[in-house]
Parts: sequence; C-alpha cells; structure tokens
Amino acid sequence: MANRTDSDSRFSLDLQGEPIPEGHAANPARPYGDMLLVDVRSLGALPVPPETPVPTAAESGRGMEAGQDACEDERVSSMFWLEGDVLMCACPSCGAPMSVRLWLMMADCWRCETSIELTEEQEREALRLLQRRHARLERQAVAAGVPTCAASGALQAPPRPMGASRDAAPRPAEHHRAPREPLEPPRELAAPPRTADRPWHAKRPLADRAHSLLKNMPAWLISLLFHVILITMLGLLTSRQDDGPYITLSSRISRIVREGGDTRIVAPSDNATFDLGTPEGMDLADPDVRRAAVLADQDARELRLVDPDSPFLPELTKVKEQIGSVPSSRTALVARDPRVRVDMVRREGGTTLTEAAVARGLRWLAQHQSRDGSWSLDRFHHAADCDCGDRASLASDSAGTSLALLPFLGAGQTHLTGVYRDDVALGLRWLIQSQKPDGDLRGNSDQYPGMYAQGQAAIVLCEAFLMTGDEQLRVPAQKAIDFIVDAQYSDGGWRYFPASVSPNLRGDTSVLGWQLMALQSALSAGLSVPDETMENASRFLDSVQRDGGTTYAYLPHDRASPPMTAEALLCRVYLGWKRNHPALRDGVTRLLKDDPPSNKRPNIYYWYYATQTLHHYGGAPWREWNLHMRDVLVSSQETRGHEAGSWTPVGPLTSQGGRIYMTSLAICCLEVYYRHLPIFRQVDLE
Repeated sequence: MANRTDSDSRFSLDLQGEPIPEGHAANPARPYGDMLLVDVRSLGALPVPPETPVPTAAESGRGMEAGQDACEDERVSSMFWLEGDVLMCACPSCGAPMSVRLWLMMADCWRCETSIELTEEQEREALRLLQRRHARLERQAVAAGVPTCAASGALQAPPRPMGASRDAAPRPAEHHRAPREPLEPPRELAAPPRTADRPWHAKRPLADRAHSLLKNMPAWLISLLFHVILITMLGLLTSRQDDGPYITLSSRISRIVREGGDTRIVAPSDNATFDLGTPEGMDLADPDVRRAAVLADQDARELRLVDPDSPFLPELTKVKEQIGSVPSSRTALVARDPRVRVDMVRREGGTTLTEAAVARGLRWLAQHQSRDGSWSLDRFHHAADCDCGDRASLASDSAGTSLALLPFLGAGQTHLTGVYRDDVALGLRWLIQSQKPDGDLRGNSDQYPGMYAQGQAAIVLCEAFLMTGDEQLRVPAQKAIDFIVDAQYSDGGWRYFPASVSPNLRGDTSVLGWQLMALQSALSAGLSVPDETMENASRFLDSVQRDGGTTYAYLPHDRASPPMTAEALLCRVYLGWKRNHPALRDGVTRLLKDDPPSNKRPNIYYWYYATQTLHHYGGAPWREWNLHMRDVLVSSQETRGHEAGSWTPVGPLTSQGGRIYMTSLAICCLEVYYRHLPIFRQVDLE
C-alpha cells in the first residue's frame, strides 16, 4: 500500500501495488512499481519496461543527483505526476490513477470510469510539470551529446499497449530479466490553442453539458417540464370551427353636405296605445299620469316577448280552443301562454298597470336570486349588492325558492320559454337537487315552515311538468306528492311535521291548503294521487267548518276567520263543490262584505286565497273584489331604490316570511286573470 497526500492537494490517493522486495531500492522513475497504466486513447495496456537490478552503492551514489532531479521534476506537482510519458492524477472517487488528456482538458479513471474536467489552474500546474520535465531531458541530451525524443520540443504520447493485463502483477523472478528494446518513439500530438479568456465551462462540449444537466436534474423538474411542453403543444392544436351564417356590414360616408328635413321631437306618450287597457277614471290628459302609463305599458310588454316559432309552444289555435272548452283540470294552466295575455287580461279585469306591476315584481325577484339558483327568505339581501330590508324571521330556502318560482310560472315563464327561462331553470334544478330520495323538499327549513315548503315546492314541480311536459320533472314531482300523501294525519289534515314524526298531532287548515293545492296540481298533470287522500282532506274540512260550511277555523275548536274561510272555500271548490252550493255562495258573500281588500287592514295571505276563490266564482262578487284588490296592490308596490318592484311586508305574520314572501303572493294575486282558468265558466277569446 502506498499513500500519497499533500497539504496543497484536494485529492487523497490510495494506490494498490506490489511490495518492493528487500534489498531493492525504489526506482525514482517508477515510484509505484510495476503498476499497469492505461492510456484511454489505446485499446490495450501500456507496456512497462521490466525492472532493472538494484544498483550498487557506488552506482547509486553516482546517479543520486540525476535521480533526485528526475524525482523533483516528476513530483513537482501536488496533484499531477508523470509515469513515463503519461501525465497522471488521482481519481477523486476511488483513488486510482487517472490518465490525463491535456489537449481535451479531461482525465479518465480506468477503475470506476469517472471522468473529470480540468480547471485552468490545474491546466497551468500540469503544464509547469511538463515544462520542467522537458527542460531536464534537454539538459541530459546536451550532456550526453545524443538527441532524444524529449529534445525535439514536442509533447510525445506513449505508444498503444498491446495485450497487457490490467491486474497483472510482476513476479519476483522478473526483477532479474534483461531490459527490453527501447520502445518506439510516440507519435507527436499538437496541443490545441489555449483559450484562457473563456470560462472553463465554455470549453466543455455542448452534448456533455446537456447530458450532465439532465443527469443531475431532479425527477419532479423533468416531469414538470415534460407536462408544460405537452400542455403547450395541446393548446396549439385547434380544430376548425364553423362560424355559421354571418353578414358583413359596411358603410360609405359621403362628403356631400345635405340639408336635413323638418326635425321634430315627438314625445313617446303622444303615440302610445294601451292594448291592455287602463283603469277607469285614469286621466291620460295629465302629462305625468300619461308618462307613468307609457312606462307601465313598456314594462308590461316585457312578459309578452316570446318566440312565436318556439318548438316548446303549442299551436296558438289549439290553445284558444282549450281556453274556450269546458273547464277541466288538464287545461287549467293553458291561459298562461304569453300569446293570449292581452285577451285574458282585458277580459278578466286586469289593466296595463296590473301587468306592469307583475313585470316589475318578477324583475325584483330575478335580481335577488342566489347564484346557486335558490331564493332565501332571510338572506336574499346578499344578492346583487342588495340593501333591501324586511328579511324573514324564519329560515327556509326551499320555501323561498318555491314562493319565488310560483309567480314566474304563473306568468308563463318556464325553463324552456320566456325572458326568465334561465332563472326558472336554475330554480327548478336547485329544488330537484335538494330533494331527498323519499321526496322530502323541506331542505334546511325551520320546523314550522317545513311542510309549507313541501306543499309549495310540490306545486312548482307539478305545474312546471304540466306546462312543459318535460319528463325530467315527472319523477321529482311524483316523489314530492308521495311524501305529502304519507305525511297526512289520521284526521285528514297536515301540520308542521309529517305524521310519521308526530302521529299524535292534529292537522290545521293553513297547512292543509298548500298540500291540497299540490295534490290538485298533480291531478292536473296526470300524476298519481290516491282518492282516499282527497276524501280524508274533505273530512278534515268538515271538522273545522262553521255555519254549515260558510266559514272555517284554523283548528277544530277555534273560531272562524276570513283567511281560513277563503283558503277552505278554495279547497272545497277543488274537491267538487259547485257554484250553486249554498255554503259557497254565502261564504263568498261574507268575504266580500266583511273584509274586502284595504290598505287599512292588509293581509296578503288572506288576499291570496280569497282572490282565487272569487275569480273562480266570478260574477259581480269577483268584479267588486278585483277593483279593490288590484288598486291596493298596484299602489303599494315600491317604486324607488333597490326595493323597486317589491312589496314591503305588512299585515299578520308577514314578518315571518319577509319581503320575498310578500312580493311573491302579491304578484300571484295580480296574475289571477290568467294564472288559472276559472272553473265555473268558459272564456271565449273569439
């Protein structure tokens, strides 16, 4: 083992070789014995001259000075040395000798195949070693008077070894062999020009630098670069798109100045026509009144904007035939078609102002729809930078969404047709997605509005299915009806919870009204409703009626009230009472006489049911009721600020439902002229 270290060297060399036999002195020219040296330019091992006999003491003395000079020359570098004509350095990885190819600025290890690149400092150190060796050889040649290969001034490369084994070690007997013939002088190699002004990495071949960069690059970075390149290439791949039919607009501007004609600004109100009619006594000669009427007419026309060629609309002649036919549950909603809006409003008692109020109310509702498609009773102010007040004290997104969709459907706006079809589609999708597998649509409702929300949502799904025939709505609507059927109490009524949750409770008239309206809508849409369910509902109404069915109470032992009477009479009409039924006649008369619509006693819940009941009944009672109802609601609609188009909650229990609840029911009241065809009479549009 021979260890070589130097304080100025970055490498520690640990070289394996044969031990020197006793009695032999180390040859300064071959400090590592018979170690096999390999030149990377050759295919075989370099032939090494055999060892010579150890000189005598006298010979050693005579050659000591020359040996010291050679050793000093060959060991002048702490990093490089010469083995014959081969420049060597130590491998930084395994410590084995490395042959240096100075013209390439590279060194290669025969053992571990490591390659290193020389720095400029290492290059200068190697050149100094070679220059000293060259100077020593010149001195020896001059002293001997014989030219040498070293005196030629060219750097010689050693000959290519032939057939030598790397691991072959000399045997002791070989130390006494006769010296071989001198080796063939190596061929001359011209060193490349130095480029000291360039950095060391600039001399490195481009392919080697790229290979080293990829070899040392982490896997995640390679993956990132690959995917970035792939995504960029995919982004450049575009398919040819057909722009479809298009037109090219061009204009030519003439430099000729032409004198215009007689320009006269005409006020829009001068040519306005009110095809929906105006209320009696409205002074259109008053500029302010006429201007308000013109604006109302413009708003009212918004709901009649429909494509007459839409494939989702039935034939207009068929619609008119159904309206004029004998009333039936299957044709109850055909008058909602926007194409017959003018005729229905004029014949049933509406005006331009009532229809404008409907349009403004729907606009307000659309502005306060949540992004997910729902409406919230208590959080509607989060939408559209709203600063409206009067949020509900009860929480129910299901009830808010259903109440808001009722007037949209009432105005003929579905998810397939109408200016609000996108809003309706979002609302219907939210309802369907929030429905549970058993048909439960109560959602996140507080405990009290839960079954109200169920009935209202079921009405929406059934009406949307009846109006469009969209089969996607059939199953959700039927499930909602099935949930209502299962939730009925044994007394025939419904309450705040399903019967399975509170079997010992009794129903009430208020909750029953919404469930019965949903069941009637289901029958109109051709859905399945058990006859027993309707019969039990009629039995419950018998338990809360007063005066032979003229008035009705909230619970069996409560006093009768106008709101419960109006709601119960509407249920009686849908359950089969005829117009000439004495209790129906007396009940309608009492509603009109005792509690007609008035700003002094507002009650939107009562007006909602009473308006429908009297519209079905018709005649003078309806005309009188309608005059009060439409004037009160049109005059109380908000006209300023963000609340414009809505109604401020006033009256009993409106604080629980808030502005969404109040606005939705008010719009439904003003849609009564076409929302449902009257049951007891035919409407002739001819």
